[in-house]
Amino acid sequence: MEAKERLWNSNFVKVWIGNFMLFFSFYLIMPLLPLYLHDTFDASEQMIGIVLAGYTVTALIIRPFCGFMVDSFPRKTVLMICYFTFFAFFAGYFLAWTVLLFAIIRTLHGFSFGSATVANSTMAIDVLYPSRRAEGIGYYGLSNNLAMATGPTIAIYLYDIIPDFHYMFALSLVASGIGFFIVTSVKPRPREVVKEKQPVSLDRFFLVKGWREGVTLACFSFSYGVLSTYLAIYGEKELGITSGTGTFFMLMAVGLIASRLQGGRSLRQGKITQNAGLGMSLSLIGYTVFALVHNPIGYYAAALIIGLGNGHMCPAYQNMFINLAPNSQRGTANSTFLTSWDVGVGLGVLIGGWAAEHISYDGAFIISAIVNAVGVAGFFLFVRRNYLANKLR
Repeated sequence: MEAKERLWNSNFVKVWIGNFMLFFSFYLIMPLLPLYLHDTFDASEQMIGIVLAGYTVTALIIRPFCGFMVDSFPRKTVLMICYFTFFAFFAGYFLAWTVLLFAIIRTLHGFSFGSATVANSTMAIDVLYPSRRAEGIGYYGLSNNLAMATGPTIAIYLYDIIPDFHYMFALSLVASGIGFFIVTSVKPRPREVVKEKQPVSLDRFFLVKGWREGVTLACFSFSYGVLSTYLAIYGEKELGITSGTGTFFMLMAVGLIASRLQGGRSLRQGKITQNAGLGMSLSLIGYTVFALVHNPIGYYAAALIIGLGNGHMCPAYQNMFINLAPNSQRGTANSTFLTSWDVGVGLGVLIGGWAAEHISYDGAFIISAIVNAVGVAGFFLFVRRNYLANKLR
């Protein structure tokens, strides 16, 4: 089996690299956008939250439809269209000379990001052998983690050297273009797209059996939405850390990578709920430390702890969604996982922006820790039992 059913087959490697470039181009500008809106357009914290939330809102709107599309049409074709559109939209940032125009372009860009991530991750599941799927999903997530580590770090350091936001937009355009050309060479195994016509129903767009998992996952991503969006401004205004954002994301990614490597074997052994429970508990500790310990030690320690937690939790949750769905709804399950994450991030950006402006940054991060705790309680009280009772594999 090891010789024939290789985890790192050529198609999986290409999809993995394509996903890395997709998220790298995304994370390359993400930590700088609040500063860009503040410095270029003099936008308030609440306005920054509204503008940046649009991207997440459109991503979550399109994902259920993209899940339906990749289940109903050739996945390679859907992937090429979605990825090319994501690449092309980066050129639009050069034309945004007002905050309204930037908001429109950024919001529309969310459609292509949401659809490209669904199509690419579903393709990754397709090119993995069933015996290596649970393990492979965990390693696939490493591409996100490496992008999370290198993207913000490179962005912050380059911006210190070349303080030009358009330079960063150009780098994102190039990175996403490289990713697009790499995934064009993926050759998925033949599959029957639709054996018979099925009535269009809610379950074709959203995995209804996984709604409990979706609600708790949104609680966890809410915390990440608050943290990732307001991290740079908080560090600079409250802690006097002017160039620590890149280091923060690097430490978070170290934790993510370490936990994914360690958790890959246990996922392969079927210990999915154990990985999820461990991960969310660690993440809750990390967000609590960030909210309550107001010094550089708490700032950087939280990054590592959150990374360790999310590295266990996220691949476990994605496996849970996949295992709740039949093969004909693989795209739907994948889009439900990503949509649930986006709902939480979007709410975190919006509510975090309101709390930062009307309460304080400390208040915003305390709220994020409380919401995270609600998600942890929901998992142990309801979700774990529901998953074990309804999983198909």
